[in-house]
Parts: sequence; C-alpha cells; structure tokens
Amino acid sequence: MFQVNHLTLLGSGVLGGQIAWHSAFKGKHVVVYDISEEALAACRAAQAQYAALYLMDEIGASEADVAAARQRLSFTTDLAGAVANADLVIEAVPEIPDVKTRVYQQMAPLLQAHTLIATNSSTLLPSDFAAATGRPDKYCALHYANYIWSANLVEIMPHAKTARATLEAVTRFAIETGMVPIAVGTEHNGYVLNSWFPALLNAAQTLVTNGIATPEDVDRTFLIANRGARMGPMGMMDVVGMKTVYDVSMHWGHVRGDAQQLANAEYIKTHLLDKGRTGLLAGKGYYDYPDPAYEAADFLAVPPLSKLPEIVDRLIPKA
Repeated sequence: MFQVNHLTLLGSGVLGGQIAWHSAFKGKHVVVYDISEEALAACRAAQAQYAALYLMDEIGASEADVAAARQRLSFTTDLAGAVANADLVIEAVPEIPDVKTRVYQQMAPLLQAHTLIATNSSTLLPSDFAAATGRPDKYCALHYANYIWSANLVEIMPHAKTARATLEAVTRFAIETGMVPIAVGTEHNGYVLNSWFPALLNAAQTLVTNGIATPEDVDRTFLIANRGARMGPMGMMDVVGMKTVYDVSMHWGHVRGDAQQLANAEYIKTHLLDKGRTGLLAGKGYYDYPDPAYEAADFLAVPPLSKLPEIVDRLIPKA
C-alpha cells in the first residue's frame, strides 16, 4: 500500500501549523508553504509553543523527540520547491473558494504523478475543487480539529471520482500520525464536526452581536452546562482565528442570504479584526493570552455582592 512519507502543507495558519508540527513529530518529513515570510515566522513561533506543550505530561515527549521533529520541518515561500517531493499535499489556505481554486490551478503542473492532494476545508466540498486539482482521482477532504494532539480526529470525505487507493493511503497516513479517522461516506457541507461546530459559534456570536450577552457570559453558560470543557465558544473562536470565522460567516451569509450571519461577520471585522485582535496566535481575540479570563479560578464562581451593580447595569437598556 502507498505510504506518505513526505508531506507538504499549503498554508501556515492555525491548523496548517498544527498539522505540520504533529506530522513531523510522528515521523513525517514536512514542508510548510505560505506566500509570505511573515506568515511562516508566525507559524514557527506557534510551533515553539506546541513544542513546549508536547514536553508536558499530556504528550510526554522528550527533548530528543522535539529536536527530531524540528529537523523534519522546513519552510518556504516557493510553491514549486514546496511540492517537488510531496507524497501528499494538504491544502489549508483561507476558506474562500476563489483562493482555493487559484492555488490548485497554480500547483497542478508542479506535482509529481503520484502526489495525492487533500483539502482541510472546514465547510466546503471536495467536489467543488476536484477539477481544479487536475487529478480528481487523487483528491479528497482530510479535515482536522484544533488542538490535534488531544482532539485527535480527522474527517475523511471523498467526492464521486476519488479512487479507493487514495482513500487507503490517506487513511493510513491518518492512523500513522495518531489520528482517529472519521469516515464521511457522502459529501456533506460541514462534514460531521462542522455540522454542529459553526452552528454553535454562530449562535454564540449572535448573542454578542445583538447585545444579548457579553462574550464572557456566553462562555460561562457553556462551561457551567458542560463542566470539564476546556473553553467556551468565544474562546474556541480565538483558537480557530478570527479571519477564518469571518471568512466562513461571510461566505455562508451570502450563500444563504442570512442577514444575521452577515451581521456577525461585520461585528467580528469591526470589533476584532480591525483592532488586531485576530485570535490566539496574535495573543488577543475575545480574550488576552497567555492567561485568558476563562482559565481564571473564579471565572465560574458565584460573584461577590460587590459585583451586583455591574451586573444590574447590564440589565438596564442603553439609551
């Protein structure tokens, strides 16, 4: 059976960086491609944080393990060089159809005959881009969740022309890199995870956009109702990155004619993106990092009576 040993990531954002780091940690040789040195520098900085996490008890990696992972990673802004030796290319560029199509078309003549391609799209279908790849039989979706070292699932979804051999190779790669493969047998926008995840984020953002609740109180309701959860939906948005949340909201707001979703996108642009609050990697989104408020010991505590005026102020309609 075909084995993936050389991996290329197109896109060094939140998930692209995580997939690259974790795959290198699991023994794969990985090239990370992006269009700017600034983006690659941000990816390296994020991976330094991942290295520290892997050395902690949750993963239990040794210094030698981390050093070996770093040796298997390289970074480039040269697309031809990035894909020259790839067995598998995972596309993790912005969730904008025209951008994805253009990247596939630019890459198609640069690939070796055996190279497989997978999209890490969170909501779009592989059939939307299969023709643009120039090799539809060697193309499918391979969608990861954030914090892939602990949320270690990957959704595998073919389109009508995906070859069985492609699915076998991609599933083998998933297992070899410590992922639980989730087989999505029929094309479906949102796959499994993102059939419920964006709906959660959109509902949470609607509460904030419409002034119904603060971001902190949205997260408090989630965390109290789901005791033991790591974070609430507003914190989840910080992890995903506000640009991705904005792109998804804009795309589906227009597709569905959903005025509320478009209003949510505008809120994110005005209150967060335009102020440089782009999420966890930037150190600030809805929360400030590395010590977000939702991790404070008293975030879910019954408030002291001294907080009563502040709470009541939020109940009085603004003039």
